[in-house]
Amino acid sequence: MAYFHELSSRVSFQEARLACESEGGALLSLDNEAEQKLIESMLQNLTKPGTGISDGDFWIGLWRNGEGQTSGACPDLYQWSDGSSSQYRNWYTDEPSCGSEKCVVMYHQPTANPGLGGPYLYQWNDDRCNMKHNYICKYEPEINPTSPIEKTYFTNQPGDTHQNVVVTEAGIIPNLIYVVIPTIPLLLLILVAFGTCCFQMLHKSKGRTKTSPTQSTLWISKSTRKESGMEV
Repeated sequence: MAYFHELSSRVSFQEARLACESEGGALLSLDNEAEQKLIESMLQNLTKPGTGISDGDFWIGLWRNGEGQTSGACPDLYQWSDGSSSQYRNWYTDEPSCGSEKCVVMYHQPTANPGLGGPYLYQWNDDRCNMKHNYICKYEPEINPTSPIEKTYFTNQPGDTHQNVVVTEAGIIPNLIYVVIPTIPLLLLILVAFGTCCFQMLHKSKGRTKTSPTQSTLWISKSTRKESGMEV
């Protein structure tokens, strides 16, 4: 919502339309009463007592582009500037008045005395397109770029009943990351165990002493004993 307290800052219908489109949106179009009520709840913040907010209608995207049309056919000539086909209307009593008034505003005049249709709040009125008003833009919902992309594929196998199959594509690299990351602690544990075993085996091999096959733990004389005169 573009609300300007200063009257000099408010814009014409065409200026409001260009301002919305320059930011990737469009002047407000309304599909049903639920959307109308949603906008009304937003505008109520501007009508709270003591806020110091002055009156100021809001351009919406409904307008009429036709010359020489009779007043009887006039209401059917209004269309949405964003191409919407919505037939929802919320005209104030005895509106649209047609004539030179071709662009539509949503009333926002909380200080005005009520008319035949009640307070001049939230209902619609056609006005001259060069009049200066506030305006309301409408935008498409933002798409989260990190969310998986869903694509619809059509299968042509025998026995298919022409049902759509929705497949979520997350990419190969993210899938590999999800597989590799949980295995890192296991790989580190294996490396540590292997290194420990190698160290212990190396330490034991250095501590061993080799025994020569020519040595004996018992002393055996190689010389022939001389017989003594000992008697048995």
